[in-house]
Amino acid sequence: MKKIINPWTGIEGYMCFGCSPQNTSGFHMEFYEDGEDIVAFWSPESHYQRWLNTLHGSIQATLMDELAGWVIVRKLQTSGVTSKMEVKYLKSISTLEPRLTICGRIKDRKRNAIFIETEIYNPVGEVCSRAELVYFKMIIRIMSYYKFWI
Repeated sequence: MKKIINPWTGIEGYMCFGCSPQNTSGFHMEFYEDGEDIVAFWSPESHYQRWLNTLHGSIQATLMDELAGWVIVRKLQTSGVTSKMEVKYLKSISTLEPRLTICGRIKDRKRNAIFIETEIYNPVGEVCSRAELVYFKMIIRIMSYYKFWI
């Protein structure tokens, strides 16, 4: 697994809720490339709950949406915007879990529409949430400016 370097870290005004280390309210997600998958690990906290010790569904959706964006960044070396997202909540996630695994990959491409599948796994490897997303690819070249992985 190769760590993906976040090229925007340190840029003034960069406050992405999902991945900016400077955003004190954000998730501070870091990403790794594992074959065709992009992977992130994240530890839930109690202030992200919906019901007692249960991770809010919108937080789960945000984690998967953020990861899908990084699939575009790494695999297509550009950026994109979410056009559509369908989430299936399969198993509740406890905010007491020590670490979740979020992963995703490109499933299909049709011109500028990129079809991405993501999942959230609990520590015992059960799929708790799954999302199918459609991203519209933007025409910018990121990789020519930054080194993304070590």
